[in-house]
Amino acid sequence: MRKSTALLAVFFIFIGAGASFAKPPQLQRHSLEIAPQVSHIRYKEPQVMEEKGVMYGIGGSYAYHNKVMLKIQAGYSLGQLDYKNSGTIDNIDNYMIELRGLGGYDIPVSKATVLTPYIGLGYRYLNDDSSGKISSTGAYGYERESTYYYSPIGIESVTQLNSAWSVGLTVEYDLFWEGKQKSHLSDVNASFSDLKNDQHQGYGWRGSVSLRKKGKKVSFVMEPFVKYWNIAKSERSFITVSGSIWGYGWEPENNSTEFGIKLAAIF
Repeated sequence: MRKSTALLAVFFIFIGAGASFAKPPQLQRHSLEIAPQVSHIRYKEPQVMEEKGVMYGIGGSYAYHNKVMLKIQAGYSLGQLDYKNSGTIDNIDNYMIELRGLGGYDIPVSKATVLTPYIGLGYRYLNDDSSGKISSTGAYGYERESTYYYSPIGIESVTQLNSAWSVGLTVEYDLFWEGKQKSHLSDVNASFSDLKNDQHQGYGWRGSVSLRKKGKKVSFVMEPFVKYWNIAKSERSFITVSGSIWGYGWEPENNSTEFGIKLAAIF
């Protein structure tokens, strides 16, 4: 109920605030962005374990501005992370997929600055695969799949410095709806069932600062960014061995921090 109320409140604020403003001339009506990026990510389960490493990725987006703002974003990244608990495992293959749809309203607040509050839906999938690896203390690794469903709620600002250069700022809160975790325990022993856990509580934050150089046909952007997730302990699920209940397991409370930089071309 609280999540739904918050979404409705933000939606009506957007409509009410945007109703009396005209389209800002400095925003492209149609824009396509292609953005390679590099980042460092650290996943941590407090007092349990952590993984960290470098991810390399590519992102893309299409945006439409005509008073109303509509945007579709997609991203893919991969890398190798190092695991540390009582033992260690190095070079664990990871890849991440993120899809987002956003809608908002462009609000000029001065001759040079436009604010765009927005809201949307997001999907994040992370695959962490240590199957076939053995830690320094003899523990066997396994594949883990993590899926988040969430609503981005944020605001972007663009300030024109002169005819060629502009700066931007984005601040966003990610309203967590649901998470799904799948641990492939069968990678350790084929008689084990795979563990599936639901997550219902958590939140995320992200932010970025951008510097944009406008060209005749293509603009270029440099944008440092940070993303943070904090997810509560999941529900418990049974683990079976050869079809018989052996015990139960859960996904511990965890957080992840990712910071990096993207270099984008905008057409």
